[in-house]
Amino acid sequence: MHLPQHQTGSSVTMENGTINPSFEGLDGGDRPEKIVIDEKNTDSLGSLEQRRDIDLVYSINDRPPWYLCILLGFQHYILAFGGIIAIPLILADPICIRDNNAAKSQLISTIFFVSGLCTLLQTTIGTRLPILQGGTFSFITPTLAILALPKWRCPDVSAPALSNATDTAHTDADEVWKSRMREIQGAILVASLLQLLLGLSGLVGLVLKFIGPLAIAPTINLIGLSLFIEAGKKCGAHWGIAALTVCLILLFSQYLSKVNVPLIAYKDKKWKVFQYPLFKLFSALFGMCGSWLVCFLLTYFSALPSKPDEYGYTARTDINLDAVTSAPWFHVPYPGQWGMPTVSVSSVLGMMAGVLASTMESIGDYYACARLSGAPPPPTHAINRGIAVEGIGCILAAIWGSGNGTTSYSQNIAALGITKVGSRLVLQTAGVLMIVLGLFGKFGAIFITIPDPVIGGMFLVMFGMIAAVGISNLQYVDLNSSRNLLILGFSTFSGLVLPTWFHSNPGIIDTGFKELDQVIIVLFTTHMFIGGFFGFVLDNTIPGTDRERGIKNWREKVHQDVSDCDKDQSCYDLPFCSEFLQRFKCFVYIPFLQTFRKFEKRTQQ
Repeated sequence: MHLPQHQTGSSVTMENGTINPSFEGLDGGDRPEKIVIDEKNTDSLGSLEQRRDIDLVYSINDRPPWYLCILLGFQHYILAFGGIIAIPLILADPICIRDNNAAKSQLISTIFFVSGLCTLLQTTIGTRLPILQGGTFSFITPTLAILALPKWRCPDVSAPALSNATDTAHTDADEVWKSRMREIQGAILVASLLQLLLGLSGLVGLVLKFIGPLAIAPTINLIGLSLFIEAGKKCGAHWGIAALTVCLILLFSQYLSKVNVPLIAYKDKKWKVFQYPLFKLFSALFGMCGSWLVCFLLTYFSALPSKPDEYGYTARTDINLDAVTSAPWFHVPYPGQWGMPTVSVSSVLGMMAGVLASTMESIGDYYACARLSGAPPPPTHAINRGIAVEGIGCILAAIWGSGNGTTSYSQNIAALGITKVGSRLVLQTAGVLMIVLGLFGKFGAIFITIPDPVIGGMFLVMFGMIAAVGISNLQYVDLNSSRNLLILGFSTFSGLVLPTWFHSNPGIIDTGFKELDQVIIVLFTTHMFIGGFFGFVLDNTIPGTDRERGIKNWREKVHQDVSDCDKDQSCYDLPFCSEFLQRFKCFVYIPFLQTFRKFEKRTQQ
């Protein structure tokens, strides 16, 4: 799961696992001479649904100049920066990396490298929509549940070493965290095969028929709620700096969201001034950098404690400077760099909950991205192929060892509506930039110097937004129904109670089979699995109409552009193979190829 930033001009909300867009200030007309964001004339969603045509500078198949591709591609990279960088920072402590700055730097470089690689795959052979791929928060919750097992808890470095031979394994600090990383890699690798199967077989649509808002809401909501401990640990290092970070993010993303900054550009052999929503697009980056700068000044003027045991010490910016100086200039991430992945049943089953949640949210992203890039609604074969490629991306992430999977990033989709540039080539350029920057070891090391309370403040906003996105799925549900309130309340509350009880009573499960014990513990300490499981079962077994459950309203919303399905859908076709596929009738029945649309039309007649 990624975090959608609040965009006043273009917002994206999650509905039944689907990200649905709303637009403001996107007026129809001829192609503009320059990018100008006009927010004085705001339109309602209903009126835009009637017009549907979006005024784009560049649509999905257009090829902007190379310099514009680089600039806009870098913008997409910056937008995804907060969500991507948060994942290795969250995993550093549970995976026992501790103060190993070299390992943190390599992990950051790896996740950026893999995100760029998966973005290229998705935009080239996946849905072929201008959609960016990056780390997902859906995998964080099951990862933390796996690492909480007794066998994967971090060794106590302060405890005296024992004389037996088993302690020799703990002497190698790298092996301590690499063994845990290999376990996570194996879980993601095998669990992602489910996502690949759902895409290649076309079973995605069948699965989604049984999943409604009352199953999605607690699942996504609990992803954010379950991470409050991680946010609290970082913020607790210095609550003043954490509060400053939150205030700055709110200032840029909300209070200054309608303030456009005049910028100068050279076009058509003359200089032109245009208005640009700088604060709206880079609110998280400005908020983090602002607090980072304050911490640097406080460190420079010795206003922060200099002793590690004093409160506020981790707000200093000079603690991890050696990470930058010691990091190599170039580091090439490669498959199996942490060793051969290990596989256990409990870890795989726990990670499957994250895979399903990631799959559901990505499908919604495809519809939103199509609207904002000037493409028709994605056909079935494009959705199937997109999910399959995301499964391949997660497998690649596991092989490279990013400690996470990949999913679609909705904040980048919202940016399409603001910049009015929906070109596929721009996102492919962003993918190349992420790959290149992932090769610079010192680039990844710079982020290690971000003080903990600054990260904590960013976490407060991000995790709160994730929880709110889950709640937003309820907008189509009848909340006056006692049936729905019971399902929502019980599933959400159970997702908080059961994991807490299991963590408070370690060793309580003893079936006599070690693997079965681990399966039970991992599943029942994964908040999102419990909430989603109870929501899914109760919503499909307790009698209720489709309108009461919110399924009818959601389907009407998702398929509101059904009249556009007759448009040219060639933008979703795999490149360089259309003529070849037309030669063989057998390809008509393969659900992830463009020839599948013929089979669909035949079955509908």
